Amino acid sequence: MKRLERYVLARTLSSVAVALLVITSIIVLIDVVELGRNLGDVGLSVVDLIGLTLLRSPLIILQVLPFVFLFGVLAAFTGLNRKSELIAMRAAGVSAWRFIMPAALAAFLIGGLMVAAVNPLATQLNRRFEDARAVLEGEDGSQPDEVWLAQGGGRSQVLFHSNDRNELGTELTGVTVRFYFKDDDGGLIFVRRIDAERATLAGGAWRLAKVRIGNPGQPAVAAPALSIPSTLDSRAVLERFAKPNVVSFWELPHRVERTEEAGLSSLKYRLRWHQLLASPLLYAAMSILAAGFSLRLLRLGGLAGLAGAAVALGFILFFANELLSAMGSAELLPPAAAAWASPVLAMLAGLTLLAFTEDG
Repeated sequence: MKRLERYVLARTLSSVAVALLVITSIIVLIDVVELGRNLGDVGLSVVDLIGLTLLRSPLIILQVLPFVFLFGVLAAFTGLNRKSELIAMRAAGVSAWRFIMPAALAAFLIGGLMVAAVNPLATQLNRRFEDARAVLEGEDGSQPDEVWLAQGGGRSQVLFHSNDRNELGTELTGVTVRFYFKDDDGGLIFVRRIDAERATLAGGAWRLAKVRIGNPGQPAVAAPALSIPSTLDSRAVLERFAKPNVVSFWELPHRVERTEEAGLSSLKYRLRWHQLLASPLLYAAMSILAAGFSLRLLRLGGLAGLAGAAVALGFILFFANELLSAMGSAELLPPAAAAWASPVLAMLAGLTLLAFTEDG
């Protein structure tokens, strides 16, 4: 790059850094207040709350990075326009494509770095946050991987307890199953207890291995295996214990494979993987859109209105992305189409706006 492109790129990156700092400060402040309200009974100090917030904030910040690039690039190019620097560049015959494309390329490369390096770190920090919160909120000393599940119908009630689980929540170890009967007053009467070394959810039933069955007033009976019909939906179990948005980019292909081996749908993991892949393109598109809305000559007026239109369009694209993601999760769209549609449309809109503004 020549000196001109380096100058514009430096101004753009500094504005993006300021936007990131402002948005991060707002997120941290809101999170501290929310955690203080939710964990007020635990007696945490302000320092402890800030420490917990910093564990969760990186993953949230990654979700709002499109707005960071939108606001940062918009502020940078609006500032260049107000100081007549853009006018001087274009009067000297410098095409807008020449000084906007380096900023878009930088956004794309930063997006790739965020997905490949920052996302795994953010998910790891978020797991530490969830573990810490689970310990703080646990009323019975439950560990983060401890599981309580209930199912039943009519007058029967079954309660599952496990000391550990796999990442999908479909295989439990150290399992205790208690069976209850509901009387006419709604009270629970203990009927039977089953202890098992392992329980696996498959084919609409929990498959228990190395079982000991105990009935009131009778000695326990050992059995190699036992099957308990399950009213639990496997998708609900998956969503409870293995949320796609807290799985790192490099773990997602493995998680897809493990989920499909367990006989469950890997749709949400594949959707999340495509969303992360499409993130750099979305960041670059936001940069081009923001720059395109900032090229209007200052003497013609309406620059503030165009900046507001850029922000409004950014929010529209964000909500469109969320809508498409929901449609992908509901299997109304293929995962690739749901993840890539919004970034591609944003990029096409930015390029069209830039071509119209620069070339007529």
